[in-house]
Amino acid sequence: MALSGACKNRGEVRIHESLDELSTDLADYIAELSEASVKERGVFAIALSGGSLVGLMRKLCDAPYNKTLDWAKWYIFWADERVVAKTHADSNYKLAKDGLLSKVPIIPSHVHSINDSMTAEEAADDYEFVIRQLVKTRVVGVSEISDCPKFDLILLGMGPDGHVASLFPNHSVLNERDEWVTFITDSSKPPPERITFTLPVINSASNVAVVVTGDSKAEAVHLAIDDVGPDSLSPPARMVQPMKGKLVWFLDKPAASKLDRSQISE
Repeated sequence: MALSGACKNRGEVRIHESLDELSTDLADYIAELSEASVKERGVFAIALSGGSLVGLMRKLCDAPYNKTLDWAKWYIFWADERVVAKTHADSNYKLAKDGLLSKVPIIPSHVHSINDSMTAEEAADDYEFVIRQLVKTRVVGVSEISDCPKFDLILLGMGPDGHVASLFPNHSVLNERDEWVTFITDSSKPPPERITFTLPVINSASNVAVVVTGDSKAEAVHLAIDDVGPDSLSPPARMVQPMKGKLVWFLDKPAASKLDRSQISE
């Protein structure tokens, strides 16, 4: 690992020499959280995003993780999803199913995808209802300081514009405080209709990891992590600040190329 350290108010930053090293570290990190959560709560509730994230989780399909993880205790959710058919190339569910879920012994009824036959608004309401039922039965934890669900881990990617989940810059959903799951019909990147966790839900998680690779995202990483002053643009990724949980950034060297290393204490 090129660098691992804490950044003032911005969580832990792990910079990796290669994608292979990043994937290994990410698998170890997820495995440790799974083991701890199953030991403490009897379940592991994890929310995924789309993009390159699932590909970077691929090592979980291999030894030792495919045999040592308690997959029967995993419950899978999506931090955001495109409102398309589950067989559509743009579906985050399809991406995760093809790249991970079909290759490990997760119980199918523990995989909670959206109802893709609904409108975006209906799908968001329905998904929030599902999560509320699972909070009642404590499959998903509940925050001690808000009424929000407390996922054991929320895994996020980040776009070149600094968006996370489907929370895009300057969008009104960034200000949503009442809903757990909301919807948009005007995504700045296709497809336009999506559902997404809101910032209060993301920031109520026990653990949040933001996984970013590639030099096209270096400027957004800099704006999200570095102390850039009040006059700089503040991307949605900078608003990811778990209230009582832990935030970890998994970066490759190109994505970290514009970071101020002096702000990271090893």
